[in-house]
Amino acid sequence: MKKILLMFIYVTISVYPQNLSVDQIQEMIKKIHEKREGIKLETLETTAEPFVRLEKENNLTTFVIPEKNEESKLSLHAIVNNKAYINDSWKSVDDTVMTYTLKYIGKRGVVLRNGNHIKKLFLHDKRKNFISLEER
Repeated sequence: MKKILLMFIYVTISVYPQNLSVDQIQEMIKKIHEKREGIKLETLETTAEPFVRLEKENNLTTFVIPEKNEESKLSLHAIVNNKAYINDSWKSVDDTVMTYTLKYIGKRGVVLRNGNHIKKLFLHDKRKNFISLEER
């Protein structure tokens, strides 16, 4: 047990450097706080989808690169009296939007479904977008 403890202490001491000065540590901290140049927004917008999906079938692995499709262009603009304004047209529950079916309309968002794929769209956070009409 003593040998294991001594070995652990020796490894710990040898791994961590003991000769760092205060000036070296302050220089490291200064480098951490310096503003670093990031990637430009234009470059990000033209970059291809970085994620790939693996499909295993009959002991073969296939890389499937997702393509951009029209489904990513779904946008919810307004909700008024249980109708949703999606992609420049008014929709009700069970209406079709691209390949999805509108399943639920709430106060701040909608739920679309295409088989097992569920997509949720929400209104912007600004309170000016919410219109509520009441019948008297």
